[in-house]
Amino acid sequence: MSKKPIFIYDTTLRDGSQGEGVSFSLNDKLQIALRLAETGIDFIEGGYPLSNEKDEAFFKQIREHDLGGSQICAFGMTRRRSMKAQDDPGMKALVAAKSPGITVVGKTWDFHATEVLGVSLEENLAMIGESVEFLAENAHVIYDAEHFFDGFRANPEYAIKTLRAAAAGGAKVMALCDTNGGSLPEQIAAITTKAMEGLQDYPGVSFGIHCHNDGELAVANSLAAVDVGVTQVQGTINGIGERCGNADLISVIGNLGLKKEGYSVLGGEGLSHLTELSRFVYETANLQWRNGQAFVGQSAFAHKGGMHVHAINKASKTYEHIDPSLVGNERRILVSELSGRSNIIAVADKHSIQDDKEVQSKILAEVVRLENQGFQFENAGGSFDLLIKRVVGSFTPHFSPLKYRVVAGETSADERDVYSEAILKIRIGDQDVFNAAEGHGPVNALDTALREVLLPFYPQLRDMHLVDYKVRVVDNGAGTAAGTRVNIESGDKEETWGTIGVSDNIIEASFQALLDSVEYKLHKDNVTPAT
Repeated sequence: MSKKPIFIYDTTLRDGSQGEGVSFSLNDKLQIALRLAETGIDFIEGGYPLSNEKDEAFFKQIREHDLGGSQICAFGMTRRRSMKAQDDPGMKALVAAKSPGITVVGKTWDFHATEVLGVSLEENLAMIGESVEFLAENAHVIYDAEHFFDGFRANPEYAIKTLRAAAAGGAKVMALCDTNGGSLPEQIAAITTKAMEGLQDYPGVSFGIHCHNDGELAVANSLAAVDVGVTQVQGTINGIGERCGNADLISVIGNLGLKKEGYSVLGGEGLSHLTELSRFVYETANLQWRNGQAFVGQSAFAHKGGMHVHAINKASKTYEHIDPSLVGNERRILVSELSGRSNIIAVADKHSIQDDKEVQSKILAEVVRLENQGFQFENAGGSFDLLIKRVVGSFTPHFSPLKYRVVAGETSADERDVYSEAILKIRIGDQDVFNAAEGHGPVNALDTALREVLLPFYPQLRDMHLVDYKVRVVDNGAGTAAGTRVNIESGDKEETWGTIGVSDNIIEASFQALLDSVEYKLHKDNVTPAT
């Protein structure tokens, strides 16, 4: 049986950019649009060409790219009151954008028309119909019925009239908007059904849904609308947007493509690029990933409890609702004081300890001991690997730090000219080596001094670089004397790895993490210790 296609309409570049802390450059918008097209998104809303020069330039430049089957849409509002559509600057800008699709938003709520716009209900209908009719001569028109669900609850007869005005003008899709984001799935389903019944004499018109997430139900509401006949879902990648955001298209696509029966998305292609797309948008928007985000988050398929991991090892579906690879994600086994032997075995399979229960118990006991001190190995796989080597007796140090000193201060209090320098004494083989280095801060000075000492002995370290550095207070009740946890992520041409250090001295915690990072690199490359 053929599946019903559901068309995905992305408004990350317009509605998503209204989210707090989100600002896209012109190049950002172009790159995101290209990624969306590569993924197979059906409609890509580029912005409002009249609002700023950046959006105007976007529509000019995006025409130079092959977007495959994806359709760019310009977004705008109905004509101004007491003005002909063909004379309205906004209408002209939408046509000038030369996009194959145009999305125009109009007022559905009678209260909104009379009290916010200050127009009569008859004038509002005329604004909708005349705007759509003018735009439909130039593009495929999608009508966004703003506040449709609030408007229907307040005045159902008038809400349907606004849709009929748009349909009479030539709009091909009626996108029903839960603008306040406060509706429930059963309300969405019931009112959407009424809207469809009100336009039964327009068989060429289809329906869409545009939900905001103020009740944490935008995805559920979108799916409820699909179940009663909607064929287009609007939203943003990762759900970014104003207030609590929009429907997260990642979850919408994941549920429609993998969970709900009878529907297809993205032209029936696979969804293995979803995780990559999600993280690309986060990085481009300069936003932190949501670890717990469904389908694509780092923690979406992360398992910490020993009982869970034991079950996962036997049958993954016991604690995973899909195969992570279907959306480009991966399973992660976490190690902590909550873990059992199953976690240790799963993470440490390369150490051949599957049958050594005594060693497994020792590793677990060491993890518990260190976590009581503030260590966490969930994002410190490099340090955990070294911990296992130490427990099983296979760890051979490539160097031994003897002492270090870090000096930081001001050379000029008036000019706030600050400096940092580190002095190291390290034993490498049978040699004691001194070195000093300056840096941008004390940790960078330590890192520089350590590398300069080790490079003549271990040139492999030239390939290693710092990816991320994070500091977390372990015991905030102690104020400035609180313990600190430092996580360092490092990488080379083959992989990235995390290491950890904990101390009430942030420099010492950082140095611990740095040392582990270097040792992990040398061990994984099977470098023979210098003599």
